[in-house]
Amino acid sequence: MPPRRKSSSGPVLALVLGGVVILGLGAVGVFAASFNHKVRDTGYSNYTTYSPTYNYTTTTEATTTTTTTTTSTRTSSTRTSSSTPTTPPGPKAVYKLADHPIFSTGVGANDFAACPLPPMRYDPAGEEAFLSAALPCIEKAWQPAMKAANLPYQPAELQVFRGSTQSPCGSRRADSTAMYCQGIIYWPAGFYANEQGGTRHPGVYLGQLSHEYGHHIQWLAGFLKAANQAQYDVGGFDTAKGLELNRRKELQATCFGGMTLAPFSHKNVIPMDVVNTGLTDPSQRGDYDRTPADHGSAPNNDRWVMHGHKQNDIKACNTWAASSADVA
Repeated sequence: MPPRRKSSSGPVLALVLGGVVILGLGAVGVFAASFNHKVRDTGYSNYTTYSPTYNYTTTTEATTTTTTTTTSTRTSSTRTSSSTPTTPPGPKAVYKLADHPIFSTGVGANDFAACPLPPMRYDPAGEEAFLSAALPCIEKAWQPAMKAANLPYQPAELQVFRGSTQSPCGSRRADSTAMYCQGIIYWPAGFYANEQGGTRHPGVYLGQLSHEYGHHIQWLAGFLKAANQAQYDVGGFDTAKGLELNRRKELQATCFGGMTLAPFSHKNVIPMDVVNTGLTDPSQRGDYDRTPADHGSAPNNDRWVMHGHKQNDIKACNTWAASSADVA
């Protein structure tokens, strides 16, 4: 018999190995695609982007870096690793509304000794100088209150803009009112100096700044995220219940604004004319006859700002538990 021919295993093996490589690359591609496919959260849940720990001893933003130390040991058959975070967890927001624990603390805006405000000038640079001087005073009023409530705290930022600006909450034009979004107060240069029927007065600026800062307190405490979820649960912002929830949110910010102005009226920190104008300005704002009614009527804005100012107690601003008539 002729000698047995050797089998051609080389090409077969190459084909097998090639198939494995192709399958492996395909698996990597699928994993990469699934890893990169992330559902973007477009709701208010990103109101929790602040750092988990804060320094309560200063009114400037505390930068906290979490360092993770990883130790690995590799042998022929085992591998162990350990991670030890060096920064302990800090206060966290609470995502509740009427039953938020802050209402049981009795905290209020704290007094401070002085607030040196520059003379008001109604040009963009003058507005920014006035607001930038007032904001640290507001921080002094609220920082101890948030600490007492064991809630996270960080200073708010201020951006005075002309024309238009972009924010994580959408675009904003300078011919509209101020807006708060994710730790930043966006202030339209010239709007309050030139608004129809408005009065050029520094108290208008201080009052509006206090209202926007009220939204900052809501963001830090967790009200904004909880309100957004509640609006989703009732069918959306533009439903009757959704709009009422929005009015409760806005009127709480107005009430917080009244609390903010309480320390300014003590011990002659600033002229009372400025404080009084800041308190009466909300009575000129609100929904009036416009639709949708999402900010509350002018009379209710007036009631809530005065209520917050006179009581200066956080539980006075529980708009979430108020009757529907009180937030109409």
